[in-house]
Amino acid sequence: MGHRSVESVMSRDVVRVMPATGFREIVAVLAEFEITAVPVVDGEDRPVGIVSEADLLRTLAAQDDGLPAGGGPGWEGALDDGRAAVTAAELMTGPVVCTAPEASVVAAARLMTGHRVKRLPVVDADGRLVGLVSRGDLLRVFLREDRLIHREIVEEVLGAVDGVSPALVGVEVVQGRVVLSGTIDPPQLAPLVVRLCRSVDGVVSVTDRTGTGPAEHDRVPEPVL
Repeated sequence: MGHRSVESVMSRDVVRVMPATGFREIVAVLAEFEITAVPVVDGEDRPVGIVSEADLLRTLAAQDDGLPAGGGPGWEGALDDGRAAVTAAELMTGPVVCTAPEASVVAAARLMTGHRVKRLPVVDADGRLVGLVSRGDLLRVFLREDRLIHREIVEEVLGAVDGVSPALVGVEVVQGRVVLSGTIDPPQLAPLVVRLCRSVDGVVSVTDRTGTGPAEHDRVPEPVL
């Protein structure tokens, strides 16, 4: 029971580039693999940054097109000496924010939200790249079937809390929204049951109707910008 790990949702076959990889080669990699960003790794396969389409476009926008508007060399996207960024080392955003395979999807979502990033390289204990997790990978957790959520709540939540009788608690799951009804005796255990239900993968919200009045506990994650 509990949230699945990053390892269970991450992409394992990660395309990467080296710091010396050139602009055009990076563009070709993104196009070939139909991706929007690529990790930059050092000689020991440790992530040092990420190059995204936005980084590439900044360099394109910094080019002098001969027109007075829009900025030329020296505008954002050019290096301090006025040259356009042409290698991954010059283009990348870094230092890179990483996560570990054993981290929970909730922890990864909080990391993305806190650092306002769209993807996280996943590194092993030695800091080497073993995967990549995106916002879409994390959100796919919420596509879990209602019947599987229902079964886990009945068997691994209600059945695991001492003093709670699963036969006395009704569980309804629709589109990830859980409604508990019936009787939790003693009622002091209700907050624990609700908290455990919220920790089940795929649960969007939990409404407790086992007490004197309905109380809803949403678990919708904050948007990752």
